[in-house]
Amino acid sequence: MGAAGRDFHNFSTYFRNNERYEVVAFTATQIPDIYGRKYPASLSGPLYPEGIPVYDESELFSLIQEHRVNQVVLAYSDLSHRSVMGKASQILAAGADFRLMGHDHTMLKSDTPVIAVCAVRTGVGKSQTTRKVAKVLKDLGKQVVVVRHPMPYGDLEKQVCQRFASHDDLEKHHCTIEEREEYEPHLNEGFVVYAGVDYQEILGQAEKEADVILWDGGNNDLPFFKPDIHLTLVDPHRPGDELAFYPGESNFRMADIIVINKVETSSPENIEKVRANIREANPEAVVIDAASPIYVDNGAILNGKKVLVIEDGPTATHGDMTYGAGAIAAKKHGAAELVDPRPYAVGSILDTFHHYGHLTNVLPAMGYGKKQMEELETTIANAEADVVVIGTPIDLRRLMKIDKPAVRVRYELQEIGMPNLETVIKDKLQC
Repeated sequence: MGAAGRDFHNFSTYFRNNERYEVVAFTATQIPDIYGRKYPASLSGPLYPEGIPVYDESELFSLIQEHRVNQVVLAYSDLSHRSVMGKASQILAAGADFRLMGHDHTMLKSDTPVIAVCAVRTGVGKSQTTRKVAKVLKDLGKQVVVVRHPMPYGDLEKQVCQRFASHDDLEKHHCTIEEREEYEPHLNEGFVVYAGVDYQEILGQAEKEADVILWDGGNNDLPFFKPDIHLTLVDPHRPGDELAFYPGESNFRMADIIVINKVETSSPENIEKVRANIREANPEAVVIDAASPIYVDNGAILNGKKVLVIEDGPTATHGDMTYGAGAIAAKKHGAAELVDPRPYAVGSILDTFHHYGHLTNVLPAMGYGKKQMEELETTIANAEADVVVIGTPIDLRRLMKIDKPAVRVRYELQEIGMPNLETVIKDKLQC
């Protein structure tokens, strides 16, 4: 059971050449339109000369019955513990065993030092933290290569091992909005980024040009590479989630460094709840307080206006956030109204609102393919708003026409007090 990422990694590291198992199917969820294809034979190994079909997760029960499945492996992330056990109960009721795989069977060991940036939930602030860590390492004289958690939503055979060194590479690989959001900021700072499907091959390529490999985690998944420094972010806007989500709680308990982000916009009570959970679950971790201050280009034009807020897609959907940096910026600069985008949504964007009922006054930047990007553009054009706030990590105006005045929101990690990332990383890497 996957979402075109962890599932493919678990297969290639553990099942691909394992004759004790026959993998009959992948199922897919969370990401639109990734089912109905095959995991290709060229990546499946000699045991699967015809490849392996990918079905929608809704077909799981019938697949278990049809193939007399003995075992189902959950291999995607950012799920509440209740949701995990709900899926487990359905699988057990169908007669199969339910399995979660630990890091001994799934983490690859590198000969190059690895720093992993992970989180307890989607939308905690991994992106700006990874950028900050990369800068710290660069200032220490290290050659840094970033390896991003997979987002292979296109032709898997062409996405086995992708190397991004310039904006031209984003065009070459037909990157989605989500991919661009993660890769572009690193490219802007001069860092090479790897991603793809086969992380054994990716690791081998990254090791050739890196003094330090920086694992840029996705959702709240565990690292694919065994980290020498495991950094996990927690979000006091969602206190308690660090002990209530899979596999974020594992990251929380495994972390060498825990960053409490967004302290400048969180209540003292929520921050203290998170600190208490750290003391209980991982008292040996180094704790760093941090803020993610928001900067807005020409924010004055928001004052008194009807504003359409576009937020990061994963954060606003399966991250369960009802608002993000864009909404905070709009309110800070005196917006009169956050426009409800739902009446203006079309196609898959409308489907997204139906699926994620918690969304009301923000528009998630869904763009997993050309058609969906066009539907997002149409939704924006339909909206009766004076100004658009772009709260995504990239400027959407470079990818689509926005027919209204627009402002861009930026955010960077800012540590508060000591210890900070530089002192802890220098100590742990002994440099």
